Amino acid sequence: MNETDLIQLEKFMPKKPGIYGRHKLFNYAVMITLIEIDGEYNFVFEKRAKGIRQEGEICFPGGGYDPENDSSCANAAIRETSEELGVPIENIKVFGRMHTIVGAMGFVIEPFAGILHNISPKDINIQKSEVEEVFFIPVSWFLKNKPETYSVMLQIKPSYEKKGEKKVLLPSEELGLPEKYKKPWGNIKQRVLLYRFNDEVIWGLTAEMVSEFTRLLKNSKKP
Repeated sequence: MNETDLIQLEKFMPKKPGIYGRHKLFNYAVMITLIEIDGEYNFVFEKRAKGIRQEGEICFPGGGYDPENDSSCANAAIRETSEELGVPIENIKVFGRMHTIVGAMGFVIEPFAGILHNISPKDINIQKSEVEEVFFIPVSWFLKNKPETYSVMLQIKPSYEKKGEKKVLLPSEELGLPEKYKKPWGNIKQRVLLYRFNDEVIWGLTAEMVSEFTRLLKNSKKP
């Protein structure tokens, strides 16, 4: 490598650095959806339909970002919200973008905040193949109630067992890696937030998005 190579390389460096290896990860767009009911804004939560991944869990509208059909992540969030809630795209107004979430399980989430404009609860016509039901909780409730906090441990395993047979993913010994990498390592503690509202449990990344939204809202009220 010489100075000429360096000059050429400089031209190919990212102009807007993002997330390394993002194209290898699952990319999702989520809409933190609000609806006005009796003069007060409520979060619109979905309960995932039976028979799909994470059935019965509570989430916001959203889904995978498809670069062939979506001009942007915001467009994907709007499209998914329209499809899942059965409301016209023109009635979904995005007013902000939250921080990108990089999940330990190999995915990236782009959360947007949006309002169902000129839409009432009776106008919502859910996509039953993906959504079992929707329900609404006033944002003010979350301002008054803190989430419960728990933890899980994340561990990296160089091998695993399947049907009694050991499957080696990283042959640490053959590669001459340090002894500690021959066994599971990491043991990273990760926070898990959880809200209980009546009989509903809102937890995980959905709870994280709610927590961050309410934190920003509280900060916006400070003088």
